[in-house]
Amino acid sequence: MHAFHYRDDRLFCEEVDVAVTAEKFGTPLYLYSAGTILDHYGRLDEALAGLDHLICYAIKANSNRAILRLLRDAGAGFDIVSGGELFRALNAGADPAKCTFAGVGKSREEIEYALEQGVYSFNIESEAELDYISEIASAKNHRAPIALRVNPDVEAGTHQYISTGKSENKFGIALERAAKVYERASKMPAITVRGVQMHIGSQITEAAPFVSAIEKIAPLVSELKGKYAIKFFSIGGGLGIAYESSIASGSGDWWTSQRSHPLTIRDYVDAILPPLTRFGLRILLEPGRLLVGNAGILLTRVRYIKETTQKKFAIIDAGMNDLIRPALYGSYHEIVPVEGRGDSPNRPEPSRSRFKNTIKREKIDIVGPVCESGDFFAQDREMPELRAGDLLAVMSAGAYGFVMASNYNSRPLPAEALVRGDKVALIRERQTLPQIMSGERDPHF
Repeated sequence: MHAFHYRDDRLFCEEVDVAVTAEKFGTPLYLYSAGTILDHYGRLDEALAGLDHLICYAIKANSNRAILRLLRDAGAGFDIVSGGELFRALNAGADPAKCTFAGVGKSREEIEYALEQGVYSFNIESEAELDYISEIASAKNHRAPIALRVNPDVEAGTHQYISTGKSENKFGIALERAAKVYERASKMPAITVRGVQMHIGSQITEAAPFVSAIEKIAPLVSELKGKYAIKFFSIGGGLGIAYESSIASGSGDWWTSQRSHPLTIRDYVDAILPPLTRFGLRILLEPGRLLVGNAGILLTRVRYIKETTQKKFAIIDAGMNDLIRPALYGSYHEIVPVEGRGDSPNRPEPSRSRFKNTIKREKIDIVGPVCESGDFFAQDREMPELRAGDLLAVMSAGAYGFVMASNYNSRPLPAEALVRGDKVALIRERQTLPQIMSGERDPHF
């Protein structure tokens, strides 16, 4: 299912002209495709049809309430990492009994809130946290359902900032220590041992690390099932998406790039199913980026073209405060013109033969207005010739885009809109300048 495509040299999201949304809601603007999100969820759910499973969407990837409602209606549970995310999920109508609570530093207030709401399980990240949750649950006359997050010490081959399954990472309890911690947890009167959890990282583009981690933890899972009658094994999320060649003209998997990402959902499921089916347990998955990453774009307009003796720059109205991934991770996002011109058509689809050989292209830095040299979206990127006023789409910005946005340089947060078929709706208003300062107070000493 391809949500973003060109029609008559104009970029469309499903059946909506992207340029029209920019005129209607302004820029910068996050624009999401409901059809793509549901398509990705449906494909994963269908691929797992022979397995007792629950897909718990990782809210941290994109937490807009409209998107949570979309996934709730499709049958998803939710993976949360804060009390705020639990509040968002419940506000979107989520069943707390389909919510798992992860995170290495849960506060007393968050733990009490999750206990009161009846979350499915707390993912325990340390022995200290286990003791703390036991103490809080005991004081409130609750029994806290838990799963240890077991660290299998597997190299995921991803960026160091989003690798979570190595022994040097801050996440989880070492595999060799897990059985003893489970034994201690089973003797705590305010604790119910409910399952096992792992998560080895994000943006992983090979099946081997997932399979390796499952196989390393498998003996422990079997032991725990026999001893404590655990109910589930959560294998986390982390399956990556394509950030290159994301616009296709016809068929094929949206999340697959022939150049950089050969792993599809079907390949992933085929690889992990054999070791999972033998457990006879419910399998939980916690995808985030996979469901929403390619489903969103950041729309931005060129303000100025600047040339120096060394470089040419397109200065756009979106900044690193709107989308920090290129500055934080050095990550790649494809950037395409929204409206083609006779002398500067939109970015070619995988086959470039449909475009004239006379198209003028140039290398240019695409940068934002924030007062930082790190405020860039692309450097030395080959683009059609750009002019002030051109509308650009930063592709694959649906995950870890708006949720990581800030008010740096006192810049208002962008608006968000959702497309479904031939309709588009605003799902977050653009922040105003007074709203930026709404919580500030003058001291009166």
